[in-house]
This record gives sequence, C-alpha cells and structure tokens, in this order.
Amino acid sequence: MDKSYPALEKYSFIPVIAGPTASGKSALALEICRNADGELVCADSMQIYRGLDVGTAKDNKEDLGDIPHYMTDIVDPGTDFSVYDYINLAIPVIKDILERGKLPVVCGGTGQYISALLYGLDYGDGDEEAELQATKELEEEFERSGIDVLYDRLVQVDPEAAKLIHPNNTRRVIRALAVYKALGITFSEKNRKSKDKGPEYPFKVFMIDWNREELYGRINRRVDVMIENGIIDEARMLMDSGVDRSSTCWQAIGYKEMLKYLDGEETIDQAADRIRIGTRHYAKRQLTWLRGMGEDVTLLKPDSPDINAKIILDMCKKN
Repeated sequence: MDKSYPALEKYSFIPVIAGPTASGKSALALEICRNADGELVCADSMQIYRGLDVGTAKDNKEDLGDIPHYMTDIVDPGTDFSVYDYINLAIPVIKDILERGKLPVVCGGTGQYISALLYGLDYGDGDEEAELQATKELEEEFERSGIDVLYDRLVQVDPEAAKLIHPNNTRRVIRALAVYKALGITFSEKNRKSKDKGPEYPFKVFMIDWNREELYGRINRRVDVMIENGIIDEARMLMDSGVDRSSTCWQAIGYKEMLKYLDGEETIDQAADRIRIGTRHYAKRQLTWLRGMGEDVTLLKPDSPDINAKIILDMCKKN
C-alpha cells in the first residue's frame, strides 16, 4: 500500500464478510456499510454473471438502497472468469473506494477470491502471449484426443494441481497445463510465487458461525424463495441462449439442477430437492475452505446484523 487513505486512518482493516450460502452475509455487510460510510464489493464467483439474479441470491434494489455496489453483473453467462480476473478488477475498485474517502466492505462466499485478497496474488508475471498460444495448442489436442489424455499429463507434471481440479473441468485442466507448457513451472508453483508480494490492502475476514441444523434450515427456506422468485425462468433463459452446459455459470447451484426439469425428466419438486441437497453440499465445501484459513477467520455468533456490525467495526477501528 503506497499511500494513506482516510478510511484506513480510522480502521486498521477492510472487513471481509465471508461464509456459506444463506448465512446472512449480505445483511451484515450492508449494515456495516450503513454505519461506516461504506461501499459493497462482491466476492462471489456466480454473482459476476448478468441475468443470474435469483439463483445467485443477488441483493435487490430495496436491500441495497443507496449503497453503491461493485463486482456483480460484470460478464455475460458463458464467459470464462478466473480468480486472476477477479483480482485484476477488484483491487482497482477497492482503491477507488478508498480514494473517495469511503470504506470498502467485501462480501462473498467464494474462498479463492477471499484468499487472493487476504494473502495477495500478483498476476503481472509470466508471458501472456506464450500462455495464450499454449492454450490454443492444448485446446486443439483436446479436440483430437479428449480430456483423459490431458488430465493424465497434469497428474504427471503437477499432481498438486490435479488433486484440486476435477478431471472433467476441461478449462482448468488446460489452464494448468498451459502455464507449465509456456513458463516451464507448474501451475501450483506459479500460484505460490504470485503470493510473494503479499496483500494489496489490509483485510480482516469474519464469518457468522451457525450450527449445522440452523444453517440447513435457512438453506431450505432460501430454495423455496428461489423457486417462487423465478429461478426456473433464469435457467430457461440460459438454455435458450445456447450457453454451453459445461460453462461455469451452469455450475451455480440451482441452474444445473433445473436442467432435468426443463428437459422433462423430473418434476419441479424433484428438482427443488436436488437443489437443497446440492446447496447443503456446497455450503459444507465453503465452510471447509474458510475454516482451513484457521485464525485468519474471526467467527461471529449468529446475532442480528446491527450487533455483529458493531462488533466488526469496533474490532477494525484503530485505537
């Protein structure tokens, strides 16, 4: 950080409100914004997509009021978007908020985005042209030979990355191999080196710590609301627009489960049940990621947003 900002003269940290889906992140983050002259920065890998509002639980205009918000609705469905892209866009947004004398308040459940902010990620290194050429060659090989050949190669050259990438995730397999082919270092090693610079700004992560039964109850209620508010129409829009079903946006919980219903293979009740199950599994993965950050995540009791907002701001205030 190369200069001082009024908000960071008052607060030691930029608050990051993290946690699983349906945990009440948005309500808490908005309450902090209201009490600290803040502006909201989203850290959700599905809310980036335009038109996917209900299934990704975006804040509506009534919830947001006059609070500015950023990093939602920034790409069309079907567009590739990585943690690289997120950091390259989010950091300038956070800088702009600080320069205008406001407090950025980050909110989201995508662990990779949150880790990249908290620990730092520098994507200025490498040879972009060489990586693009390697990607093109690997895509052509994929068309000829299929994903199994490429994934087996990834297991050999970068077993660490292979453990984290599903064999059917073609884009990520190709991305990891392209780095190795173009730069001569593994994707895992590049990620480690990219963190050497450290974080751009001081962040502090908070998470509302629900017990499992209460969280699952909130998830079940959210799914009911999603069905009522039109996730079927959003899934149909994705289908009608011809977005490839292997695209990331189709992987958002709620949309892929609607495919069998839209294809006439399931009832809406069956689809809703699968959304509930899928959301619970996703919430468990989110919790695993965040809890894996250990003491870097401060746990909060599931109190009202105004109580937790005060706790967070008191913790972030400079003495």
